[in-house]
Amino acid sequence: MVNKYNIAVVGATGNVGREILSILEERNFPIDKLHCLASSKSKGKKIEFNKKSIFVQDLKEFNFDNINIALFSPGSKISSIYAPIAAKKGCIVIDNTSFFRMNNDVPLIVPEVNGKDLDDFFKNEKRNNIISNPNCSTIQMVMALKPIHDKAMIKRIVVSTYQSVSGAGKEGMDELFEQTKNIYANKNINKKKFTKQIAFNVIPHIDDFLDNGNTKEEQKMIDETKKILESNIEISATCVRVPIFIGHSESVNLQLKNKLSEKEVVKVLSKFQGVSVIDYRKDEGYVTPVEAAGEDKVYVSRIREDKSTINGLNLWVVSDNLRKGAALNAVQIAELVIEDYNKYI
Repeated sequence: MVNKYNIAVVGATGNVGREILSILEERNFPIDKLHCLASSKSKGKKIEFNKKSIFVQDLKEFNFDNINIALFSPGSKISSIYAPIAAKKGCIVIDNTSFFRMNNDVPLIVPEVNGKDLDDFFKNEKRNNIISNPNCSTIQMVMALKPIHDKAMIKRIVVSTYQSVSGAGKEGMDELFEQTKNIYANKNINKKKFTKQIAFNVIPHIDDFLDNGNTKEEQKMIDETKKILESNIEISATCVRVPIFIGHSESVNLQLKNKLSEKEVVKVLSKFQGVSVIDYRKDEGYVTPVEAAGEDKVYVSRIREDKSTINGLNLWVVSDNLRKGAALNAVQIAELVIEDYNKYI
């Protein structure tokens, strides 16, 4: 008999929340009761799940008693308040926001990369019951880098991202659509979500600027990658918003401690769960965000040695930021949780 669990999805009406619900359904997650939670503005809305209608409940009114796992994606401020409330009720919280990621007592998990870190988490009777989902751009990068790091040890990473507007939520997607439509109609361009016009443009600015010149998005990639892979890796990141609806892309330059040939890189990446290598040196022999949208895998193309440095390597990494970059990763963490749930909780 399969154990079933009471699940809450917090932020159920947002981009990531809706994707979480879709993936829970696709993967036949063993659910006894499902609760869809959002703000009071969404209370009473209907969400279809497994051919049933579920009414959205107000997060502020909800009691997390008897909830086994809660998948949070409501924004950092909301998670900072309600994730600890749920966790204190004995609920395992999988949080998709940035608020808890760098907390030393909170594991930051990409299941294929460091899922074993949950072993110590569960064995700790004083655990805070919160697990963090990394940033979308971090997840796809470490998926591509983990097998390379294990084989040759990465010394330095220089990454430039090309991030879709869905990373900024529904408002970001709506702004790109409206601006594009208005340009063709010769109407005024209004910008609210982004600091500059996003249609037919790129913006080297995601999240707030920090004193060191990085944006928060860039600093997240640096700090989270060090926490997940190796604290001694030197990392430089530039994060750019591009006029694409779904799918993040990354140009990644590596310096390795040990030499790894292109053939060896292809071999280790091809064997790694969740990664697909599509790399042909001809027209269309690489993956773009259009092909990655709706897919679960992280795609790696344009693999080549960088002759300008010792043991240099270049990669092109693409993934659906709403799926593996957020919702799928959270559900995969939940799947790891239920493997040990009855043993430790």
